[in-house]
Amino acid sequence: MIGIEDVEAAAKAIEGHVVRTPTVTSPGLSELLGAPVTVKLELLQRTGSFKARGAVAKLLSLTEAERAAGVVAVSGGNHGIGLAVMAGALHVKATVVMPRSAPERAVEVAESAGATVRLADDMAGAFALTDRLRAEGSTLVHPFDDPAVIAAQGTVGLEFAEDAGELTDVLVSIGGGGLISGVATALRAKRPGVRIWGVETEGAEAMSAALAAGGPVAVELSSIVSTLSAPAVSELTYRHVRERVEDVLVVPDSEAVQGVLDLAGHAKLWAEPAAGCLLPAARRIIAEREDVKLGLVVCGGNATPADVMAWADRFRG
Repeated sequence: MIGIEDVEAAAKAIEGHVVRTPTVTSPGLSELLGAPVTVKLELLQRTGSFKARGAVAKLLSLTEAERAAGVVAVSGGNHGIGLAVMAGALHVKATVVMPRSAPERAVEVAESAGATVRLADDMAGAFALTDRLRAEGSTLVHPFDDPAVIAAQGTVGLEFAEDAGELTDVLVSIGGGGLISGVATALRAKRPGVRIWGVETEGAEAMSAALAAGGPVAVELSSIVSTLSAPAVSELTYRHVRERVEDVLVVPDSEAVQGVLDLAGHAKLWAEPAAGCLLPAARRIIAEREDVKLGLVVCGGNATPADVMAWADRFRG
């Protein structure tokens, strides 16, 4: 497992390559939820999500031979965007494998950054294709099962700990678990009294399933939230969450989409369902505990208006 020294080293390595995103209080969300809310705005990160941190950290760690071979990544959207843009900036050839359900914008941005995009029928197929490309010589940049990536994602938590006022509970969404593993590591060291909660959507419950089973297991994916849809977490991220996270809450897709609309309407933030799912989870925590001071990691904003309106119409019907 990584430690705070790994996160601090990652912060130094990626400085100048990524944005130190704002940490601000949100009067609108505080009024909506009935408790003080502070947000960490990773949707303002380069490439629109926290994924740029882990991608550039891994790219900077490669040997010359690995750089020359090119890199490959599997992604539901944001990791692919992050890798494509950061690889382009560092002049490293990149291939991104995505499921066909990935947001159209993610494919367009990755291609415009110079990456080759390969599409698979589903996320499990995307992981399988990535394995084949890796066997052919490409260097894997895993979205979460890599200590270097986890440590770099942990810089989100390091900045949050340094910049936020008083917090009692911090909510972080979970796909494969790289972000929450890193954030929990940083917060446990810098804010040891803060409770860290993971949030998943129904049909993308790989971490919940792992916690119930005592280790990573394959799950069937049905959530609309492709950026949270890992077919399984890794042993590495499972251990971090088991040891450093309070619990993992699961919310319906419909509530995650409503969360997107609430973030737009009350916080003036254009986020994606992977961030929108934090709001219904926050309501549960507020209902069960007193004197809550919430921190929300708004992980990304790579959803188009057409995407959001289509999801809203679907669940409204």
